[in-house]
Amino acid sequence: MAENKLLEIENLINTYNQKLGNITTELKQYRNMFVNMIDNDEEFTAASEASKKINKDKAQAKQKFLKRPEAAELQDKIKDYAYQLKEIKLALSDYLTQYMTISGTNQVPSPDGGFFRIVYSAKLVKGD
Repeated sequence: MAENKLLEIENLINTYNQKLGNITTELKQYRNMFVNMIDNDEEFTAASEASKKINKDKAQAKQKFLKRPEAAELQDKIKDYAYQLKEIKLALSDYLTQYMTISGTNQVPSPDGGFFRIVYSAKLVKGD
């Protein structure tokens, strides 16, 4: 009984994974068609060229701004906090996995007397 259910789920996984691949391929084709269409539009091309000039000027102004000491200092703080956030999320994920393994539950008591649920999202990654 469990084997039949497992085979049924494996078939569903493979079917949906194949659909995902097919739709992804078609989506790429439609996006390419759209890009080709819009690139051949004269009005869009003219607006795009004007936009490129403005973006170049904007980038130069930003580089000049970033040379200011207070901007560089703030940017360093942002990078540091982003790194800390990434490290904390990774550690929390490891602790949650350990907690689930040891406790056998997907709920963690919160300081206010409630509970947090541990939730994971699964995806397929091609094996070696």
